[in-house]
Amino acid sequence: MAKKERILDISWPLKEGTTSYKNKSFLSLIPSKIFQRDKVRETRISLSSHTGTHIDAPAHFIEDGKTIDQEPLTKLIGNAKVLDLTNIRKSITAKDLQKQKFKKGQIILLKTKNSLHNEDDLFDQEFIYLTASAAKFLKQKGVKAVGIDYLGIERNDKNHLTHKILLHANIPIIEGLRLSDTKAKEYYFVCLPLAIQGTDAAPARAILIENHKL
Repeated sequence: MAKKERILDISWPLKEGTTSYKNKSFLSLIPSKIFQRDKVRETRISLSSHTGTHIDAPAHFIEDGKTIDQEPLTKLIGNAKVLDLTNIRKSITAKDLQKQKFKKGQIILLKTKNSLHNEDDLFDQEFIYLTASAAKFLKQKGVKAVGIDYLGIERNDKNHLTHKILLHANIPIIEGLRLSDTKAKEYYFVCLPLAIQGTDAAPARAILIENHKL
């Protein structure tokens, strides 16, 4: 008997007080209509394009790079592999990834101890990140997209090499995933950015489908 499909929501919950990059308050939810007065509810939302779970487009760091609305959705849907890197204490290197098994054309999701953070913790300045050497390795392996379980994929690199290596190779970067409830295995992945025109990134909803059959 085939195993039943199960959907895992791996998106960062958005609310006032949710963790923001370097503790900058990007998100506000302001009621513009309230039920007691207006008999209807309506909320004005203000947020950065890099709030919570979001996708970086090439335009983020490349002058003539594609904007988020030009990013093919096919790169953000498909077979994904969660890599268990929870033993790493500082950064993910090419050597770390060489020990992992994954296939060309897969979407690679990096599960680290970042996933132990609560959704509204203060920003961790020492979060686990992906080094430039690891980004080069993923590029050489021909992955389709890369996701990580924190609000940034690199840390304190003034040249932003990790971003540039991946984005120049047209490999979308998905930041702000929540992978604590996932296992190191294959899933079917869906992550769709808001259809905002002409921007460097956009918030998204990301899910994994376990036991999915095409």
